[in-house]
Amino acid sequence: MAAFMALLSGCAATPEPPGSDITPPAQFSEADATRTPDWPKPDWWQGFGSPELDRMIARAETDSFDIQAAIARIRQADAQVKISGASLLPNVSASGQNKWSHSYVTGSVTGAGGYYDSRATSLTATASYDLDLWGKIAAGRDSAVASALFSRSDRDTVALDTLTSIATIWFTALAYQDRITVAQRNLADSEEILKAIRAREEVGTASELDVAQQAALVAGVRASIPGLRSSVVTNLNALAVLIGDTPEALKLTPRSLIGLSLPEISPGLPSELLRRRPDVMSAEAQLEAARANLRAARAALYPDVSLTGTGGWSNAAVASLFGPASALANAAASATQTIFDNGALQAQVELNAAKRNELVADYRKAVVQAFTDVENALVQYREATEQERLEAEAVSVAQRAADIARAQVLAGTSDLVTALQAQSTLFADLDTLTQVRLSRFNALVALYKALGGGWTVQSVIPPETHLFQGVL
Repeated sequence: MAAFMALLSGCAATPEPPGSDITPPAQFSEADATRTPDWPKPDWWQGFGSPELDRMIARAETDSFDIQAAIARIRQADAQVKISGASLLPNVSASGQNKWSHSYVTGSVTGAGGYYDSRATSLTATASYDLDLWGKIAAGRDSAVASALFSRSDRDTVALDTLTSIATIWFTALAYQDRITVAQRNLADSEEILKAIRAREEVGTASELDVAQQAALVAGVRASIPGLRSSVVTNLNALAVLIGDTPEALKLTPRSLIGLSLPEISPGLPSELLRRRPDVMSAEAQLEAARANLRAARAALYPDVSLTGTGGWSNAAVASLFGPASALANAAASATQTIFDNGALQAQVELNAAKRNELVADYRKAVVQAFTDVENALVQYREATEQERLEAEAVSVAQRAADIARAQVLAGTSDLVTALQAQSTLFADLDTLTQVRLSRFNALVALYKALGGGWTVQSVIPPETHLFQGVL
């Protein structure tokens, strides 16, 4: 974290990070200690092997409304750094003036009146400088720098949220498409069995109740398909918003989760995590800005001291303007001290101190939440992997039972109640397997996000502050 803190102003010693008393665990309890640490890569999504996902994320990185807004906030913060830093340097202005007048003077006893011309030309330059004896201006500039760093980390946090949301929603759309495929297959199988039962009814070996029960099963499977199709469309529409497009312009045809890769990763030491989470760095930058604001509020209790100097030339004749006799100069120093303000300045100090304490708590929470996110994602992925394995076994057993029951129904030798139960079990297990597979994909995406999605503190490009470093 020291690398990030070093991006802040070098005018004062950097205090200890506010979460330094939070001891990171030696290792993540849910991590496989036998695996070599493998942190996410910046292009982590490519490991899933989905070209459509790659294209969507490439578009989102430039066209996403949320990311564009975050980039605009960076530019605002950078402009504020320049505004705040400008007060640390002298303010110089220049002015020029050329006056001409034409007037009539009435005569007197000793002379006649007449018209007279007069001219006056002057050039002056004024320089003013606020002596930052108490560090108020420097603290304001430090606050602006910290806010600019926050805006950068915040942009990366927004980008990580956006990209992981795209992956999650895309996988959800694929899973719904898989459920549609399962439902259509189940519909075809159940309709075939319904035909066989009706044929048996015609020859008197099946009852009307048998036909009605199978018909109810067929109707239920058929009724589930429109809702699944609707879910596919709504997820695709959500993707359009995330990548900065309209639903009509997004041309995607979801196929299947089956065949995509699951690029597993393994976290390193928990102590490394805080340098890989942009949200933690955002919280720290906000805290640094609050600390600087508190310094500025305390400095405002002391007098403001300013120096002003003016120099130039003034003469009625332009030809003689730059002569020694035309030169003028003056200098002044002033100090302003608030005597009585009903406690407003002191209240401002208390307000900023309370804000700093609030952000200390927020930062500490962000640190603890980072560790918690990783532990949760690890256990969710591990359990989803095990659940998928067990559910695949259940599908295999249910498929064998359904195949036997179907063959017996077609041969006219099966108990129809048993066949219906076998069908229902298989349909439910196939649908559950699809949902469990989605849970595994989403848990892996959550783990990528919890580990920072390939972000590191070195990813942050600090604002341009070199113009003001020499005066701090």
